[in-house]
Order: sequence, then structure tokens, then C-alpha cells
Amino acid sequence: MIFYPKKYFVNILEISVEFLKQNNIQAILLDIDNTIIDKDNKIIDGLEKWVEKIKGNNIKICILSNTNKKSKAEKISKLIKVPYIFFAKKPLKFGFKKAQKLLKIEDPKNIAVIGDQVLTDVFGANRCKMYSILVKPLQSSDIFVTKFNRTIEKRILKKYFKENNIKQK
Repeated sequence: MIFYPKKYFVNILEISVEFLKQNNIQAILLDIDNTIIDKDNKIIDGLEKWVEKIKGNNIKICILSNTNKKSKAEKISKLIKVPYIFFAKKPLKFGFKKAQKLLKIEDPKNIAVIGDQVLTDVFGANRCKMYSILVKPLQSSDIFVTKFNRTIEKRILKKYFKENNIKQK
């Protein structure tokens, strides 16, 4: 199903280089809000070390965020030393394709999209034939639009977890 992620992790730190290589991933498009930073803009502990390990294994990373705050995306980008695309308008294909071109990855199947939302990150990645990875949101509080999306997501994820025999953590 187009709304199902290819893989689910509790957080990005569980995603290993070995897993990425086994799935022929050459690049990662990384969401910001509720994926790597919480509502208070606190970065997930261990992010910088994880990014260094990924980059040290020749896997490219680009931030792909729907935030309209350039300064927020730029701050994270500088911290982890990766390019960024803000106001990506996910799930529209525009931002995903722009990132693919920026990272110079020919086959979209070699790009993993990591995010916390089914209706933006997963749906957009799947539409672009990229490898979709869903992570559990860092916090349960969201902005209004995301709260609306979460009600739809709950139904999709309930079915996904049941079909894939995944126990929610």
C-alpha cells in the first residue's frame, strides 16, 4: 500500500549502516520536526554521532523538511554539516526530486526517506519510488495540521502494524 512504510523503527538511531547497505541505500532524506528534534527544538541525543557514522560510510544525507522556517533548517544543516531543503511541500514530489538531484543519485530506489509522518514522509517517498522509513514521533504533541493527519495515520498504522506483526513501542 502506498501509505505503508517499507520499514519502521522507534527512532533513527536504530537505523544501522548495515541495514542501509543491505537495502542499497546511497542517500538519506531526513525530516526535522518530531524526527530529529522535538517541539522545544531539542535535538535527539546521539544524532551527530549517528550522522557522522552514516556519512563515514559514504551515504549522503540531506534534510528535507516542510518547515517554512529557513533558520531552523539552516541551523540543523550547519550542526550536522549536510545540505537542506526547507518548505519542501511533502508529499508533493517537488522537494524529493530536488533533493535527489542535489545529491546526484540516479535511481530513487537508492534513497531512503526517514520521517515521522505517514501522510507526508512515507506517502511522498513511496510516490517517488524511494525507500520509506517511518520512525515513531519524538513527542505526541503536534501543530494543528499534523494533529489532523495523525487521526488518519492511526487507522493506517493500526492495520500496518497488525499485518506486519509489529508491536508498538
